[in-house]
Amino acid sequence: MSMFQDLVIAYRILAEHGIIDAYGHISVRSTSNPERFWMARSVAPELVTEADIMEFDMDSQPVDAQGRSPVNERFIHGEVYKLRPEVMAVVHNHSPSVIPFSCTNTTLQPIFHMSAFIGLGVPNWEIREARAGTDMLVRDSYLGESLARKLDKHPAALMRGHGAVVVGESLAIAIGRSVYLEQNARMQFQAEILAGPDGAITFMDESEVAANVVWQEYGRFWNLVRNKMLKKLEAEKTA
Repeated sequence: MSMFQDLVIAYRILAEHGIIDAYGHISVRSTSNPERFWMARSVAPELVTEADIMEFDMDSQPVDAQGRSPVNERFIHGEVYKLRPEVMAVVHNHSPSVIPFSCTNTTLQPIFHMSAFIGLGVPNWEIREARAGTDMLVRDSYLGESLARKLDKHPAALMRGHGAVVVGESLAIAIGRSVYLEQNARMQFQAEILAGPDGAITFMDESEVAANVVWQEYGRFWNLVRNKMLKKLEAEKTA
């Protein structure tokens, strides 16, 4: 299976899970040239095909646009790749259960083992600290670098009132983390309702986080959802 096909499948998976809407995007670093990355042109994720995949340099500029329009917020990806050489995939999403945590004083914490990576820290980026009066989109390298520095060495960062950026050492990890970040946010909200204002929630401790993060490459999850989506794409071709 080609990298382009996997990237198309990743777009479709996150769209199906409600993690990205018409404006989310995913990128992968080139395996042949670490100074380049690939992501789809400006098109709704659910409609992405291999023909939509564009190559970008580390300044987030298209290598050969061929008349296609790039995503406005491509600078998120390029600036993260600059600062994080180990990162091989980046997701920017508008995960609906996650966004409330970006604009309240409630901190995301790992509530179940599949989202243990949250225990490594998920900082919240406030765009106003970089530039006031924006439309909240990361439209240039300055804002992209600001976000990347807030992300630092963490697996994900929230974007106040906007969404999140999630990274991984592989596409499978970035997609798995994106899905489980959404699920954890939903479960944490449910637990807080059940616990009530005076109740307590038992989150994972540091030792549990460390014990889980070491094995969580999300390979089984990725293989499951990839195979399901591949069958759907094949059915679309024959329909």
